[in-house]
Amino acid sequence: MYRSSPLAALAALVMGLLLVGCSESDRPLDSPVRLEGAIFGSFYQVTIADPLTQGEALRLEAGIQETLESVDAAMSIYRDDAELMAFNQAPLGEWQPLSDELIEVLAISQAVAEASDGAFDVTIGGLVNLWSFGSEGRPREVPDTAVVAERLAVVGPDSIEVDVEGLQARRLRDVFVDLGGVAKGHGTDRVAAYLNGEGIEHYLVNLGGDLITRGYRDGESQAWRIGIEAPLDDRQQAQYILPLEAISVATSGDYRNYFEEDGQRYSHTLDPRTGRPIDHRLASVTVAHPSNAWADAWATALMVLGDAEGAALAREHDLKVLMLIREEDGWSSAVSPAFVDFFGESLVEELELEIR
Repeated sequence: MYRSSPLAALAALVMGLLLVGCSESDRPLDSPVRLEGAIFGSFYQVTIADPLTQGEALRLEAGIQETLESVDAAMSIYRDDAELMAFNQAPLGEWQPLSDELIEVLAISQAVAEASDGAFDVTIGGLVNLWSFGSEGRPREVPDTAVVAERLAVVGPDSIEVDVEGLQARRLRDVFVDLGGVAKGHGTDRVAAYLNGEGIEHYLVNLGGDLITRGYRDGESQAWRIGIEAPLDDRQQAQYILPLEAISVATSGDYRNYFEEDGQRYSHTLDPRTGRPIDHRLASVTVAHPSNAWADAWATALMVLGDAEGAALAREHDLKVLMLIREEDGWSSAVSPAFVDFFGESLVEELELEIR
């Protein structure tokens, strides 16, 4: 009778475990696969329609998390060790070397600030904190008018200078740069770029409501479909469903983050030109753009401007825009000509959207 040695038995056990591990890693997953987690004080969901094994999905999930954490490390205002916080604390007038991605986001911010005549401005971090919507964690209350004026006096796109070629920037006045209106969009773009680099052809990235798509939701021909929320304070409800193919969308609205004092509602969206929360009929703006960072920044700028000025600027810059506007008996909807050109007249007619 043949007797196996203890060493041979151990080798067989190890080989068996390796085979089990390999088979589990190689197990095909049902499509689509959803990967999700938390980042930026919000969430991310990545839906992939490509065929994946469990091992591939785990590897992609780790890569997505690493990508988002690198954005957070560069642009967070809630981390003392963030690159942006070091920039905000650097001596005035001194050039600071910055990462490629931080320079890119600052350059986008400055471009939209110029194009919108200051309706978008990342130097308003001090005012955001003052109005209780930033990183300082103050109680939500209306600040003193004199203090608002004092912080507003230093705000403006000309308070920082960005040298794109030299990968450096500097603060010329004592402003606090807050990239909350563009960093999430940049993170969405970064995840999409990572998936592209990994050869993924069909995906939907949702980073706290900022979305970007590639390919199809069934991996063949069905467009991804996303909901545009109705401007309701008490619940989430899709007002419109849009088909998306190789495009991103970002939405800015004033119906989620706000506080009330003495019966007055104060939106988290501040007008950099006045230093105060916006106060007009426009409830939300959705912008479709190849880059989510640009869509994010433009949506914020148009939200500040309101429906009339925002619609005019959208026409001027050929932006794909959907606006939801408060009316006495509910709300109305309007889209830009570029939106019609991209999504088609039949969809606009089906959804009964006004063209502005």
